[in-house]
Parts: sequence; C-alpha cells; structure tokens
Amino acid sequence: MSFGKSLASSLLAFTAATAAHADVPQVATDIAPVHGLVARVMDGLGEPELVVQPGASPHSYSMRPSEARALEQSDAVFWIGAELEPWLEESIGTLASGARVIELLDVDGISTLEFREGVTFEAHDHGGEDHADHDHGHEGEDHAGHDHSEETAHEDHDYGHAEETSHEDEEHAEHDHEGEEHDGHDHAGHSHEGVDPHAWLDPENAKVWLDVIAEELAELDPENAEAYRENAATGREEIDATMAEVEDTISAAGEISFVVFHDAYHYFENRFGISAAGAISLSDATDPSPARVEEVRDTIRDLGVACVFAEPQFDQKLVATVSEGTDAQAAVIDPLGFELDMGPGFYPALVRSIGDSIANCTSSS
Repeated sequence: MSFGKSLASSLLAFTAATAAHADVPQVATDIAPVHGLVARVMDGLGEPELVVQPGASPHSYSMRPSEARALEQSDAVFWIGAELEPWLEESIGTLASGARVIELLDVDGISTLEFREGVTFEAHDHGGEDHADHDHGHEGEDHAGHDHSEETAHEDHDYGHAEETSHEDEEHAEHDHEGEEHDGHDHAGHSHEGVDPHAWLDPENAKVWLDVIAEELAELDPENAEAYRENAATGREEIDATMAEVEDTISAAGEISFVVFHDAYHYFENRFGISAAGAISLSDATDPSPARVEEVRDTIRDLGVACVFAEPQFDQKLVATVSEGTDAQAAVIDPLGFELDMGPGFYPALVRSIGDSIANCTSSS
C-alpha cells in the first residue's frame, strides 16, 4: 500500500513537472551572444533556439528548416535588430507573426555608438572626449530617435565574407557577399554612418538586456516570473565580476596598441577605456583596396602597433599582408565567440576571451 502511494506521488510529481516545463515559452534568438543572455535568464527552466549558427554570417544567412521552424514555433524572439540582420526582419514578420518580438538595439537604457570612419581612429574616436565622459552618453535616450532607415540598417560586417570556417554548412557558402546587394543597396555605396549594431560588446548593455529578457518572459510565463528575475540578477552579478576581471587584465597589460580586422569592437573599447588604432576593413568587411592596405601598414609602423587581430571567419592572409615589414604580432579575436561553449555562461566567457586576447597579444609584443 505504501509502495502504491509512493508510486502515485512520483507519477503526479513527474506529470506536474512535465506540464510546468511545457508551459515555458518557446524562445528564438539571432546570434550566439544573445542566445547566451537568454539562456542565462531561462536557466533551469528551458533553452532558447539559435537561428544564426556559430561561424556563419549574421549579415546574410540561409536558414535551415529547423531554424525556420524555431521561429514559427516561438512565443518570443530576441534579436539585435535590422541594423545587424536586415534579412531576418522579413523572416521574423513571416514566420513568427504571432510571437512577441524584442529588438534589443531599440531597448531604452542602453548605450549606442556611431560607426567610426577612416583607416585610423585617433581623429574620429569619441571626438577627443574622455572615455569616462562618453560611457553613458546615450543612456536614457529615446532610441526611437535613432535613424534606423535602410541606409543605416544593414551597415554591418559580413562575418562570412572571405574564408568561412569548416563548421559552417556548405549551404551557406553561397553567401560570399562580394558584390552582393541587399535590399537594393550595394555595399560599395554605403556611407558607413549611423548606429553601430555591435552593442552586445558593451557589458552594461547586456545587463540591461538581461532585465528586459526576464520581464518579457515573466509576462509570457507568470508562474516562473520570479525564477526569470532571479536568473537575470545572477547574470548581472556574473557580468559585473567579469568586467572587474577584464579591467584588471587590461590594466596589467600596460600600454595597449592594436589594429582589428574590421571595426566590430567599438563598444568593448569604449567600455574598457582602450582604443584600436584602426581597422583593415570597416563595417561591410569587403576586401580593402591596395591603398587602404598600405595606409594600415603605415599606421602600424608609424604608431608602433603591437598587435593585429584577425577573425576566425576571415582570410588571415590580409593580416599577414598589413603586418609585413612591421614588428606587430598577429592574433585572433572574435566578437561572436565562435569557439565558446553555448549556454548560460557564454556571455561572460565572451567578454573575458576578448579582454584576454587583447591583453595577451599586446603585452607579449
């Protein structure tokens, strides 16, 4: 009799747990850093789906059936926005028409930065302002006031432009964007002005987003609202600890001078008080002209730049070319965390990996 009651209780508990899990919202995310933040908020309750797979380009992507299905079945979609992924806006509107859609770049309370222009950044970075004065220059702004028109909406980097990694499916190889047009706009005609969409590389923005994600999920799933909020609070604490760690790492590295493959790290630099000397390529990551390569090489030589960073998704021969005849070392850095494990700990690991890469390369030169 006792065994029967115990079995019945166990079955009842299992049924209740299964029902509670079934009620957790189905969530789709665009890129790995956003997936990591949502995974932190949903930790212990469920797992979000990822649309743009690691190693692929968020700028233009051919979704697999499973990724399209994730959008179709989603109750909520969290994505950076059309500034990063112009193609995804239409897909979300078609496939996730019944879902709650949160465009993170439009969230109130985050800091946004404009694209930098030119080969070198000294004359353009912060307008000569002190980093501390600029850190929160946009906090509290009404982001609806930003120009999110098509002229600026797709001025992002083609993360799959040159040599995509072996982890990316062959079906994505067709998205080598050289000469490709998007929404009727040719990359060659871009002015590279407007809001830089790489806002996930400012950890303070990520902390704001954690709360937004928690509140959105709490509205969809009130029974687990407190768990979402507690997870978000844990995530903020983890980010704070990581920021302190990265600040110490960068401070210990001493003088830091580096050139990036393309200008994806403005937010990270601004937050941690460092600045790239320049970029081999700017926002669309098209192959630089011979004149630009020569100017970057001159910048590296004239400023005594210690390190030139390649990215896993690009042809590293360009880094060797601009470093030729200089003392700069070559290293790899990645704004999307290509080699990091997915899950709740992804975002702090991403911030830490970028800080370590910059500090280790520049301090070892």
